[in-house]
Amino acid sequence: MKIAVLGGDGFVGWPTSLHLSEAGHDVHILDNLSRRWIDTELGVQSLTPMDSIQERTRIWHAETGRRVHFNLIDLAKDYELLKGWLAKNRPDAIIHFAEQRAAPYSMKSDRHKNYTVNNNVNATHNLLNALVELDLDAHLVHLGTMGVYGYSTVGAAIPEGYLPVGIETVDGRSVSQEILYPSNPGSIYHMTKCLDQQLFQFYAKNDGLRITDLHQGIVWGTHTQQTRRHEQLINRFDYDGDYGTVLNRFLIQAAIGHPLTVHGTGGQTRAFIHIQDSVRCIEIALNNPPARGSRVEIFNQMTETHRIRDLAEIVSKMSGAQIAWLPNPRKEAPENDLIVRNEKFLGLGLEPTTLGEGLLSEIVDVARKYAYRVDRSRVPAVSAWTKDIAAKVEHDPEGKRLKSVS
Repeated sequence: MKIAVLGGDGFVGWPTSLHLSEAGHDVHILDNLSRRWIDTELGVQSLTPMDSIQERTRIWHAETGRRVHFNLIDLAKDYELLKGWLAKNRPDAIIHFAEQRAAPYSMKSDRHKNYTVNNNVNATHNLLNALVELDLDAHLVHLGTMGVYGYSTVGAAIPEGYLPVGIETVDGRSVSQEILYPSNPGSIYHMTKCLDQQLFQFYAKNDGLRITDLHQGIVWGTHTQQTRRHEQLINRFDYDGDYGTVLNRFLIQAAIGHPLTVHGTGGQTRAFIHIQDSVRCIEIALNNPPARGSRVEIFNQMTETHRIRDLAEIVSKMSGAQIAWLPNPRKEAPENDLIVRNEKFLGLGLEPTTLGEGLLSEIVDVARKYAYRVDRSRVPAVSAWTKDIAAKVEHDPEGKRLKSVS
């Protein structure tokens, strides 16, 4: 297939592009490189040194003989350029990663909220609009988030997208209807993913677009089989308080002797998936498209759930690192359970990569190798959801209450 990977320079986009290229697909990355500009804005770089996208694709061609093409396009701003590229190339499938992906970054200020909404929602709608105008029957696979469901405890498993409900009619009868599972975003970033869902539902119903929406858990790990092939193909590794995912942050903190930063009680339960499984899931979704005219296909793209404090205990026992209990910068329940259904990917052959000391140690080794690149002042998470929470975080940004775990 000819596949357009929108946002293919990013944390999940880059290893996905290589994975699909090695599988024999003709891969074209469309990216505005905004994530690299955000590095400059925040004054913090990926732990792993990243070459330019042009150099990365050159190395991939030298190693494999296969080409990954790069196109500098801003989906949110350059509608005509996007439309022109799609008209000329007419890809068989499109993978949409081209959205600002960090909840903390989206809550930093009014400017960051506006940027996240404008970038994410406009990018998605521009793409859908162009597909309709060009009558392009490409399968669209979108990387969404488990965060659209929220993190409240309801005592039942979260289904894959749709929920059957009973409704009482005006004449007293009971009828059943299937609805999109009620959204409950916890940040501006998560809200944009909820808006994406509504756009997808409309365009699938109104124009017959074939769309798959992947509600992904928190990604951990850094290597895939393809990024291991050459040091210059290595994936980015974010450790800062805005972009670093929680388990990766724990592992780098352990590697550099920094306390593991647990916010609040650590009772927040989250869904997780390894980066290698993430790219496999995307390939599985590509190979199982919905029929034209059918509803949006939704997968819960996760493999396991863990409480944050339990992850901290695992890493602490493995490394001897202390745990620091910090004020929680997020506005959320201090404790929650999370039960998630993910039978679709399992039924299509996914064999999950679960947490294991070997993989955790591998990430610590990567962190130690590049520890000289760490700016310790960027480790604390200080982007707060409200002004009253911000005052608490500012008072104790690095955690003064430490607990040793033997």
